[in-house]
Amino acid sequence: MKITEEVTDAIAEGRPVVALESTIITHGMPYPQNVETARAVEGDIRASGAVPATIAVLEGEVCAGLTEEQLEALGQAKNVAKLSRADIAHCVASGGTGATTVAATMIGARLAGIEVFATGGIGGVHRGAELSFDISADLQELAKTPVSVVAAGAKAILDLKKTLEVLETLGVPVITLGQDQFPAFWSRRSGLPSPLRADSAREVAASHVMRGQMGLDGGQLVANPIPVQAEISADELAPVIAEALAAAEAQNIAAKAVTPFLLDRIFHATEGRSLTANIALVRNNARLAAEIAGEIAGIRANSRG
Repeated sequence: MKITEEVTDAIAEGRPVVALESTIITHGMPYPQNVETARAVEGDIRASGAVPATIAVLEGEVCAGLTEEQLEALGQAKNVAKLSRADIAHCVASGGTGATTVAATMIGARLAGIEVFATGGIGGVHRGAELSFDISADLQELAKTPVSVVAAGAKAILDLKKTLEVLETLGVPVITLGQDQFPAFWSRRSGLPSPLRADSAREVAASHVMRGQMGLDGGQLVANPIPVQAEISADELAPVIAEALAAAEAQNIAAKAVTPFLLDRIFHATEGRSLTANIALVRNNARLAAEIAGEIAGIRANSRG
C-alpha cells in the first residue's frame, strides 16, 4: 500500500482524515469537471480542518492520497477498471490500475487506518432486483467494514425502499442529518422515513466511536441531504429516471455498466443540471465528513486525556 506522507502524519498524530472514492473521477463525471470536482472536494476537506485521502489502485498499489499529477491522469484515463470487493485484490496482484467504488474505498480506508469516507451516493438494490438480483456490494461492505460513509442517501436510480430494507437486515445504522426523511441523492426527500436521525456531527461521531467500543461489526451510513439551492425535486426526476431505466433495459445494459449509463442519460435529459447537483452534494458531504472526522478525533483525544 502507498500512503502519502501527509496522510501518514495525520493518522499518526490523531488528526482527522477523510477518504474519497475514485470512481466518481473515472465513471461518475466527464472530464474536466471530474478533476475540477476532485480538487474542489479535497480543498473543502482541508478548509474544514481535515486531510483528504483519495483512494485508488495504481499499477498494483492501493493508494491513499493522490498527487495532482495522478488525479489529472486518472481523470483522463480510458477503460479504467471499476473496483469493488470482488476484484480489488486481483487488480492489485496483477499490477493493474482501477478506480474504487464505495465498497473498495471502504476497504482501502480501513487498510490505511481512516475511519470516515465522503462520497456522492452509495449503491444499493436496483429496480427489478427481484428478477435480476442486482444488488450493490456497497451494502454488504457497510455491514463488514468499520468506516462511517457520508452520502446524500443512495442513488435515486435505485429502489430506495428495498435498499433501506436490506441495510436494516444487515444491521447497518442509517442516520440522516437534520431531518426525519431519508434523502434521495439529487432530492432532499425520498418519501421514506429515516431509521435514525442526528442533528450534529458530534452525535454521528459519538455513534461511530460507540460502535467500536461495543465491538459491533461494520460502519454506518450518514445520509446528508443535498443543499436546498442545488436540489432537483423527486417529482421532476421521476419520468427522467423511468426513461433512462427503459433505455438501459432495451439496450441490455447490465452489471457495473448500469449506473454510469443511467447517470449519463439523466445528465443529458436534465441539460446538465444533474451534474451540477451532483457536484454540490459531493462537496456538501465532504465538509460534513471532515467535521465528523474532527469530532471523532476530539472524542478519542479526550478519552486518552
